[in-house]
Amino acid sequence: MSKYTDPAKDLLERIGGKENVATVTHCATRMRFVLNDPKKANVEEIEAMKLVKGTFTQVGQFQVIIGNEVSSFYNEFVKYADLDSSSKEEANVAAKQNMNFLQRMIAHLADIFTPLIPALVVGGLILGFRNVIGDIKMLEDGTKSLIEVSQFWAGVHSFLWLIGEAVFHFLPVGITWAITKKMGTSQILGIVLGITLVSPQLLNAYGVAGAEEIPVWDFGFAQIEMIGYQAQVIPAILAGLVLAFLERKLRDIVPNAISMIVVPFFALIPAVLIAHTVLGPIGWNIGSFVSNVVYSGLTSSFGWLFAAIFGFAYAPLVITGLHHMTNAIDLQLMSELGGTNLWPMIALSNIAQGSAVLAMIYINRKNEEEKQVSIPAAVSCYLGVTEPAIFGINLKYGFPFLAAMIGSMTAAVISVGSNVMANSIGVGGLPGILSIQPQHMGMFAVAMAAAIVVPFILTIVFAKTGVSKVTFNKKAA
Repeated sequence: MSKYTDPAKDLLERIGGKENVATVTHCATRMRFVLNDPKKANVEEIEAMKLVKGTFTQVGQFQVIIGNEVSSFYNEFVKYADLDSSSKEEANVAAKQNMNFLQRMIAHLADIFTPLIPALVVGGLILGFRNVIGDIKMLEDGTKSLIEVSQFWAGVHSFLWLIGEAVFHFLPVGITWAITKKMGTSQILGIVLGITLVSPQLLNAYGVAGAEEIPVWDFGFAQIEMIGYQAQVIPAILAGLVLAFLERKLRDIVPNAISMIVVPFFALIPAVLIAHTVLGPIGWNIGSFVSNVVYSGLTSSFGWLFAAIFGFAYAPLVITGLHHMTNAIDLQLMSELGGTNLWPMIALSNIAQGSAVLAMIYINRKNEEEKQVSIPAAVSCYLGVTEPAIFGINLKYGFPFLAAMIGSMTAAVISVGSNVMANSIGVGGLPGILSIQPQHMGMFAVAMAAAIVVPFILTIVFAKTGVSKVTFNKKAA
């Protein structure tokens, strides 16, 4: 008998029994249930379990925070409940039954970008490191950078661009692959389509503005501009969706005997043609418009107000799942402006949530049982994983969550007011400073200090003054 047997039995009973579980899977810290009737789950009794750090509902899934031991608990749970293990893809599909239209759209967007995040984080760290050794004049009385005095570091700087270019310039390949993977169509066709958007044969997207003449494919009766879409997000999304749509429709009407030949041919060629004649230019203009609006808003005289609203509201967006939209905006800003001033605020919000938990550790320093939950939550939050902190501690008490929102707002105003820019998406916590452009690291450090100090102090003040009756809807969908 495992130490998880009794907790598994209790959770199954309080979740509504085996018949109420459509699918169940797990991630790094959470059990993720799709329930046939979410109302049957007794949330109060589940959260009262010693093993459970908190619960929340997001994108149609009822999620129970277990912590680092979730994998072992999951194995015991499915064994005891006599349930089949489900993949995350199966759970996501099943979860659609509990979503409205907006939630489905956000879930689709998350499914596209989530597989790309590890590469984007690595790419961001690499770009940050290249900037440190290549752009900061740290040697010979501040007149030369490291690569100017060391052949070794010059070689490292050049070599690392191989990876940085692969991640960001060829990003459309990853996007079109992710779309075909999500839509259940031929992933290799998605990769080929993405390559046609960034082929060396095309005029590089970064060189279009300064080009004296744009090359064309000349068909006699028509010409198509040979423009690449390096680092472009929206053209890749539109092209990938068209390819997936064409392939799925062709599968329905083409006989199986010839589908292997006909379907790829009549899906890929029209998709590439439409991408370069219609979707590419339209997507480019849409992306430029979105990035210009966001950047103009953040750098205008009212940028502080935009920053204050975003910094204050980002954590509640995490609860609803709407924060996944920011990935596309960040990537578009990077392609248009060579960096993003939106992502630093996200990293600061995560730090602020961790700082509120740090204050709760201090307040409850004599409570050993509480520290078993709060200490791992604070550490994971400072490293960019906020769910244990938000749902296990801050929303449980209410006032730490509010303190963290205010601290995030303060730090965001400092960041935007100082024009802080990140190279790319990075680790959304304390290590996030490595993704900040070198000339802005100093002010980002000041913003980080605010994100640490303000929530910590406010949490203690709120606790002592009784501001603990603030309630938040933990089941925001």
